[in-house]
Amino acid sequence: MQDTVKAWLENGTIDVFLGYKKVDNHPLPHCFTKARLEELEDLVVSPDRYPLEKIATHMTTAKPEVKIGMLARDCTQRALNVLYIWNQLDPEKIQTLNVNCCPSPLKEKADCSYLRPATVGDYKKEKGVNNAALLEQLSEYGQEERLGRWMYEFQKCIKCYGCRNICPVCFCKECSLEHEDLIKTGALPPEIPVFHLIRAVHMAGRCIDCGLCEEACPMDIPLRLLYRKVNDIVAQVFDYKTGTSASQSPFNILGDSVTLEPKPIQLTGTDS
Repeated sequence: MQDTVKAWLENGTIDVFLGYKKVDNHPLPHCFTKARLEELEDLVVSPDRYPLEKIATHMTTAKPEVKIGMLARDCTQRALNVLYIWNQLDPEKIQTLNVNCCPSPLKEKADCSYLRPATVGDYKKEKGVNNAALLEQLSEYGQEERLGRWMYEFQKCIKCYGCRNICPVCFCKECSLEHEDLIKTGALPPEIPVFHLIRAVHMAGRCIDCGLCEEACPMDIPLRLLYRKVNDIVAQVFDYKTGTSASQSPFNILGDSVTLEPKPIQLTGTDS
């Protein structure tokens, strides 16, 4: 890996490589450059996860012409596909060095098992929602009980913005979660459930199920499960699998073969 990155930097394939370097025995995100090739000796594959692709979007915003290489797990590649689709990154300027996925040491449930989530036997809790429950299991709750359980989870929120800040596919220049007309910026805790419902809607068709939001949440709110639900709705309605392709546009998710016929609008209570 070190030889590959060195070759990329020396021959101009990339200008900078985003990876991990041990600092005080802890692997942290680091920019490796041609000017300091000796630092590549400290390049490591970290079991910890940071959204390197989010760092890349900030870098390209400041310097659009920069060519970036990065370590890429499977969840990183899914995030890159979303960022390519939304024109936040140019795939021609991104070079990935793929590494194997591995469980995160931060929480037992935080891993890349989005393809085959582990089945939870006893998923019911006295209050709230089991983070590791399956969507099918949650549907066994009645509507009123399900609402009550989610409200219990949302009221734990301390409005730290950790879920938004670490999300690799959050890139809006103006965040709705800080819009005074939607969310009272000085209110602590945030108004429930508006704060989390607004973010959930924004994650529909965008969340790549990396689980970083849930890892970052200090109150252990089952955010990953919530976003899985909104993505499941998108998948069922539009047959859109988030992050699996860099070519399927979110603005054409019904496909080129589908033609939507305009329907006449029925107006009532007017002579027009």
